[in-house]
Amino acid sequence: MAYLSDELKNLLIAPRQVIITTHRDPDADAMGSSLAWAAFLKKLDHKVTVISPTEVPDNLKWLDPDAEVLNFENRTGGRAAAIDALQHADLVFCLDFSAMGRLKELAPFVSRATGTVVVIDHHLDPEPFAQVLISDTKAAATAQIIHALICEWDETLIDTAIAEALYAGIMTDTGSFRHNSTTREVHLAVAHLMQYGLDVNKVHRLIFDNSPLSRLHMLGYSLTNMVVKPEFRVSYMVLDQATLREYQSNSGDTDGIVNYGLQVADVVMTALFIERPNEVKISFRSVAEFSVRELANAHFEGGGHKNAAGGRSNLSLSATIEKFLGILPLYQEQLLAVKK
Repeated sequence: MAYLSDELKNLLIAPRQVIITTHRDPDADAMGSSLAWAAFLKKLDHKVTVISPTEVPDNLKWLDPDAEVLNFENRTGGRAAAIDALQHADLVFCLDFSAMGRLKELAPFVSRATGTVVVIDHHLDPEPFAQVLISDTKAAATAQIIHALICEWDETLIDTAIAEALYAGIMTDTGSFRHNSTTREVHLAVAHLMQYGLDVNKVHRLIFDNSPLSRLHMLGYSLTNMVVKPEFRVSYMVLDQATLREYQSNSGDTDGIVNYGLQVADVVMTALFIERPNEVKISFRSVAEFSVRELANAHFEGGGHKNAAGGRSNLSLSATIEKFLGILPLYQEQLLAVKK
């Protein structure tokens, strides 16, 4: 599938002031695709500013060795610089999200930007806020789309840093190449990136083998206190504010914990509830044909992919869990019918 339209070519042909932003609580696909796209655009002589709505997780900061990404939640410098850059931007690229609410407090400033807004994403049901939309829901990651765009322009502009950033996004969004989204095209893209000095072992270690001991203790706590509901083939874990403080949890420390819930025999759906100051964040995972995206969208203002989705609740933590348990009977027949 070709992504590089004449419209996008015309926008990029001459140097411009460019903003790149991604969703709140950025993961490796969000940061990898954003920083790879930024590096590519800089080679075309664009002036590029990357803005994250929230703090970049510690295990992804190696992607930004010069600490150039602006954190919009940083009111001592990042926010002011981001607002100023947005006011002067000719182009605003929104990567790895397609709903304005995913920008948190950054959303109104992007909405008011006078520059052309371009969305590059692989999620379902994009909201109509962009002048240019590059969307492929069959792509395993936004980083896969960015790889294709760069190759369509000039693949010789790929370097090791770009290859590592794109691989980080593709590898994590495919669950280390075990999700159904792992296609022949995914493996061909990775094989191509390996021509540019990509060390896959290095990237994997930097993302997954780079945790503080406190995070591993928090993971142990989560697993020890996992709840399994065999009558629904569901498991779930809970991290409240007190537990997050006890284990000195930082941005990104809870990433990936939800996946362990699917390792329980006969479980086909799992959830992780994380109590934040003003909301409860929920991560969902499933296998086979059961869609956690539909469940998250219907009950928890969420979305994502069929087997990996997220949601939020403004109820208390206990009330949110009670609500979750209350809706399980609605899905019992579907859950019991899944062949794991």
